[in-house]
Amino acid sequence: MYTTEKIERICKIIFVAMFSFYISIVALNNITDYNSNYEFVKHVMLMDTTFKNNELLWRSISFSQIHRISYIFLIAYEIVTAILGWVGTFYMIKNYRECSNYFHTSKRCAIISLMLNLVMWFFAFNTIGGEWFLMWQSQQWNGVGVARPMFVAIAIVFLYITRKDDEI
Repeated sequence: MYTTEKIERICKIIFVAMFSFYISIVALNNITDYNSNYEFVKHVMLMDTTFKNNELLWRSISFSQIHRISYIFLIAYEIVTAILGWVGTFYMIKNYRECSNYFHTSKRCAIISLMLNLVMWFFAFNTIGGEWFLMWQSQQWNGVGVARPMFVAIAIVFLYITRKDDEI
């Protein structure tokens, strides 16, 4: 028979595994269909589809090398968060039957992975892309509509995962 504590642990493992699978697919898509999302990064940094006569166009970056480095960094960042998520999933499964403190400690990689992903969605997409490069002004290259709900969804998982078994 499963106790509430065991069921919650299973739920936490499933959430981390789903997140890890998701970010793995995102990284895989960015690697295997490199040009599609590279164009996204490039146009956001160029700011070529923001409002015309914008006073903030001085922020745009027209160097393709910077676009490529930024996109490669983003893909590497996604890969790291995916790996940490899978490692976290593995340790959580491995320590599923252990005492509460030991299981909680086994969530470290998962917590780091989720936190890194929160930074990506909020800082990289909302702050840098959305506000610095004014991505929200673009009809074609606007990822803010995806970034905000992703941040909220991952934040909920993060809050649930970081909760100890014995916390109410």
